[in-house]
Amino acid sequence: MVVGEAFATPAWPADGKRTLLLYPDSLQETATHPRAPSPPAPSPAWLQTPSRLRLIVLDGTWRKSRKMLCLSPPLQQLPRLALRDVPPSRYHVRKAHGADQLSTLEATCLALCQLEGDAARFQPLLTAFDGFVEHLGRAGGQRNAQATAISPPTKVTALVEENGRMAGAWPHSAEERLVR
Repeated sequence: MVVGEAFATPAWPADGKRTLLLYPDSLQETATHPRAPSPPAPSPAWLQTPSRLRLIVLDGTWRKSRKMLCLSPPLQQLPRLALRDVPPSRYHVRKAHGADQLSTLEATCLALCQLEGDAARFQPLLTAFDGFVEHLGRAGGQRNAQATAISPPTKVTALVEENGRMAGAWPHSAEERLVR
């Protein structure tokens, strides 16, 4: 994981993996925000081997992620993975300005499903997310509210660790994860 708002140099290793940015590539997005550069297209051959990919995900509001992109030339140069067939968001705590706007977790799960072709693999994580959203709804949208009235989910342990590794986590091995 890399934390920051602007990157003058790539914050990922030059290790032979093909790096993609999870971000819309629509003409509407670039026409509305002319500072956002047109993204290069990913090679279709890249998408055939997801184990050789590194997916960069910007975590923030749409406004914040657009700012991060505009302030980071290395991110601007990355081919973008745009989501296809975007379902309605499950995250009802914040108002989305567009029907295709998802939370970071939802977008990441959808992107990984798109790359790996296995939607069922990420369903337990999305089910846990639904519980989180339900808890926030009961707490009036406050993230730090006490969960006294809500019984804990029974499958959290299975989501956290499965045979010594993160269940539903991608990439699957420590070597494939970028940690700084």
